Amino acid sequence: MDLTPKQAVILQRILSLGFELIAFPVYPNHVGIRRGNCAALLAPLGPDTFKVFAEPAYLVDGNLSARITLDGHDYFIWKKQQLEATPARRAELASFADDLAEALLPVE
Repeated sequence: MDLTPKQAVILQRILSLGFELIAFPVYPNHVGIRRGNCAALLAPLGPDTFKVFAEPAYLVDGNLSARITLDGHDYFIWKKQQLEATPARRAELASFADDLAEALLPVE
């Protein structure tokens, strides 16, 4: 993926905040961002920035999960694997999403 200088600055800022780049081969046109057990896909938004593609997700076995409710309990699932969406995991995901949104503010 070719990046503009402003997009490169944004990625550097994201990395300086403790995030890391991660590849998701099924999404070759997106930039994967990870911190802890959470990840998101970024898509270029014009020449100046990125937008979050879909919503940040909790990783299950290293893969982006979906959040579902089953029998009154919330889970993060990927294929047949599931993790309970405990308050701690939901808080980690919320913190990840908030910090990433702040990091994606346009570069002046």
